[in-house]
Amino acid sequence: MSVAPKFDEVIHARNRLHICALLAEADCVDFATVQQTLGVSDYVISKHLKVLVDADYVRTHKEKQHGRARTWLSLTDTGRAALQAHLAELRRITRLGA
Repeated sequence: MSVAPKFDEVIHARNRLHICALLAEADCVDFATVQQTLGVSDYVISKHLKVLVDADYVRTHKEKQHGRARTWLSLTDTGRAALQAHLAELRRITRLGA
């Protein structure tokens, strides 16, 4: 299925793009893994997640494991579609300059 290219300001920020790309590869990823992969603080991840959650691109849920609460993140269908459209637009833009 072909995706219509569409630039997405919400996803385009480097950390948000990285978060969405990471979540696109799995059903869900825990907060700590996202933080470790991006190499940024809890605050930075939380700030970007708020934007993605508010846009309905990412869903979060907490789960207790071994007495500790873990936060899990997953890309919504809306977020997955937006990411695919954004990546298609980036590919289109880079072909124009080639």
